[in-house]
Amino acid sequence: MEPLTWTGSLSGLNLIFLLLIGLLILSIVVSILASMVPTADSRAVSSDGTMAADSGATGFINMITGYLFYATVAVVLIYLIGGVLMGTSAGIIGGMSRQFLPVWIALILTFALSILYKRKLGLYGKLFDSTVGMIGFGIVMFWVYTGIMGGVFDMLVTHDSLSQTSGMKNKLPGTPLRGAEESDFQWFLLGGDNLARDVFSRLIKGSWVVVQIAPLATLFAFMVGITLGLPAGYYGGRLDTVLSFLANLILAFPVILLFYLLVTPEIVLTGIPNYMAVFLFAFPLIFFAILLNSRYYTQPSFRTPLLIVVLGFLGWLYLSLVSTDGAIVQTDTYRIPGLPVTLDGFDIDGGILVVFVSVVFVNAPTVFRIVRGLALDIKTRDYVAAAQTRGEGPWYIMLWEILPNARGPLIVDFCLRIGYTTILLGTLGFFGLGLESESPDWGSTINAGRRLLALYPHAAIAPALALLSLVLGLNLLADGLREESLRD
Repeated sequence: MEPLTWTGSLSGLNLIFLLLIGLLILSIVVSILASMVPTADSRAVSSDGTMAADSGATGFINMITGYLFYATVAVVLIYLIGGVLMGTSAGIIGGMSRQFLPVWIALILTFALSILYKRKLGLYGKLFDSTVGMIGFGIVMFWVYTGIMGGVFDMLVTHDSLSQTSGMKNKLPGTPLRGAEESDFQWFLLGGDNLARDVFSRLIKGSWVVVQIAPLATLFAFMVGITLGLPAGYYGGRLDTVLSFLANLILAFPVILLFYLLVTPEIVLTGIPNYMAVFLFAFPLIFFAILLNSRYYTQPSFRTPLLIVVLGFLGWLYLSLVSTDGAIVQTDTYRIPGLPVTLDGFDIDGGILVVFVSVVFVNAPTVFRIVRGLALDIKTRDYVAAAQTRGEGPWYIMLWEILPNARGPLIVDFCLRIGYTTILLGTLGFFGLGLESESPDWGSTINAGRRLLALYPHAAIAPALALLSLVLGLNLLADGLREESLRD
């Protein structure tokens, strides 16, 4: 069986694609240089008084850049659609395109339904009025669907991400398997790593590690930051001074060193990460208890059953999170019992729990400072004074007047912070901290592939590009959300 080339039967498009890329880069450079040259105002004014597109040389260059961009996108779509239809006949790209077919279908349905009902979906719907936001959203959802379908349901992987295949050590992308059975996938699409494992399958499995940790860790960090930042900004005084001092104390400590201390085996054996989990994971309980109580305080007949149901469910989730094998903390010398094993809904791997807690602990002070600053600004607004005049309680004002009006900056920062968390997870994996050494997370995979980077770069480059694309998508999504929130 012959090795696969990158584009196979679609190789005739390669020259056109490279030419378009070259011309696009050239046009962008020329456009940047032209913008630096001082010229008379060449922007025309429309009949309604708005500014029209640039005219003259600058407008012509921008028009050419736009055409080249759309032509490049069209060629990429031809590669992808041809790959889905032709499979490995279209080379490595074709093989990967067909493997990602469930993801493409999910993305098409998501965009179609979102665009159809965007006027009813609030800020999320307005995101589809922004080209940058749509691109970022598409990239992010690609990896979300990839993580769920590949990591949970094994729909996308071609081989076991942990199994070693004889003769496939450090093989280049597109290398066929020797003696493969008919039921097996016949190639390593992105080659083999230094332990003869399929790089493509490990890339897919690694996306699930990021998808399940980064958003949830960021959400927990926001729960901590909001719960502490709102009263610090609203009340001020000594409470603000103490909480700000603690936040600055954590932020002043070097992040990498802090991570290293939290995930080292000696610290883990003391149970410190488990104690931190008990403390940090309680904030969602506190947040929702105060949120619901402040909203329905005047309706005790409805509030009490609601709190019992919501806090009962969240309490079970909380105890399931902090309990492992029926214990909250278990060391060589003592054991603190937790939720009984029969009631424990799930157990989190010890390495993932340590990483999760570390990320929440590092991100929470930054979120606290953002929320505190927003609360200091918004509490002076007229609608807050009106709520105070109506006799509303402080927590009602903080959670139902200040927080909703701070949602724009917080949503944008949430997207950006997921990107920062993704980078932190990659950094931890790269240094071999927290997660197991055979974990397919992107950081560990990059670290394993860097040792032979000069000879076999594919094992490190593939996860590095995946990490780059996800962070880029989150940044573009944040830009789109910022653009639309400013229009409100």
